[in-house]
Amino acid sequence: MRNFLKIAFRNIGRNRRRSFFSALALGLGFALLLLMAAFVRGEMESALQASIRLHSGHLQLRAASYDEDKNSLKWEDLVKDPLALTTQIKALPDVKDATPRLIAGGIAVARNQSAGVRVMGIEPEALANEPYRLGLIQGSYLTADDRDGLLIGKPLAEKLHLQVGDYLSLSVNTSNGDVDEQRFTVRGIYSTQTYAFDSATVLLPLAKAQAITRTENYASLIFVLLTNMDEAATIRASLANLPYQILDWQEMNTMVVQFEEMANAYMSIFYLIVLAITASVIINTLIMAVFERTREIGILAAIGWRSREILSLFLYETGLLTAGGILIGLVLGLAVVGYFSTHGLYIANMGMSGMLIGDMLYTKLTISDTARLMLITIVITLLAGLYPAILAARLEPVDALRGGKHT
Repeated sequence: MRNFLKIAFRNIGRNRRRSFFSALALGLGFALLLLMAAFVRGEMESALQASIRLHSGHLQLRAASYDEDKNSLKWEDLVKDPLALTTQIKALPDVKDATPRLIAGGIAVARNQSAGVRVMGIEPEALANEPYRLGLIQGSYLTADDRDGLLIGKPLAEKLHLQVGDYLSLSVNTSNGDVDEQRFTVRGIYSTQTYAFDSATVLLPLAKAQAITRTENYASLIFVLLTNMDEAATIRASLANLPYQILDWQEMNTMVVQFEEMANAYMSIFYLIVLAITASVIINTLIMAVFERTREIGILAAIGWRSREILSLFLYETGLLTAGGILIGLVLGLAVVGYFSTHGLYIANMGMSGMLIGDMLYTKLTISDTARLMLITIVITLLAGLYPAILAARLEPVDALRGGKHT
């Protein structure tokens, strides 16, 4: 084996420029694969965390008849006495926070501009609502007893040309099917760096949201955050005696999971295409080597080298080129992935329907993804190297010594 490596290394070194550019081509392809895998992984995890943080929580309690797509406000579709219920849930171990939320559909009107909005009543000081408190970029945060103030997202403020202190008319559906309209003052403008959420969500104190929708002492759902998301099943079992439907983060984010599976399937095809293109460079390099070293191959065969040994020699050369390409790809790929993992890529307003995707896209590369791509690259390039290796192994010694005929 050592002798094969020495000879293969010497052969590759005969034309260093060609060998370097062959390895570089493979390295660039491998670096591209690392970058794409890191973007897909980063985006899927970012979408899941954004959904948990802003929309689903780790657990939700709600009435079995509640339909979140319709934002029903009928009493039979709501959670009764939500504050007492959250006190009970908070007492459980591994529960980070539990808070009621009331959600209603509405229309926001400012001057001659209007927009359909999702009105969400929250407990301003609840730990689960930190994204809005920490995301405040202008004005002041809500207080529980505020009766004429609200928070709006930055994209919505820009659309309606609103500043802190401006007035906004809000028309909201009520529990009896009517529509109530009131004028509110923009207390503050927030940004969760999630365009789909910020462009459509208006935040009110829970008490005020209950009053305007005529749902006093009711909430649409109980939003629960856990210290460890893996404990969701255990906490869910502890709440099974309650007369409400309990959903965990996996059930509420099936679209994210399904999209990740679909993305991985399409990316696998993309990986194969990129590797096929880059592996063709290795094939061309080795085919040229076969033609250049025809007499040498004939001499090796004449002195007793068997076909499988000649084949092995060319596969060793393929392996060395592959190793060099992977090394170059790792250096380039990890550098680019490291940059985007820190600085990100701005993609605001490019989210998908049904998914909360952040304004910034960050990369995340795992060891398992890296190892998987390395294995795929090695297998594809070695398979590609079989053709020139077989071509060399099948040369007849007499014909090879004459510098002629390939079969």
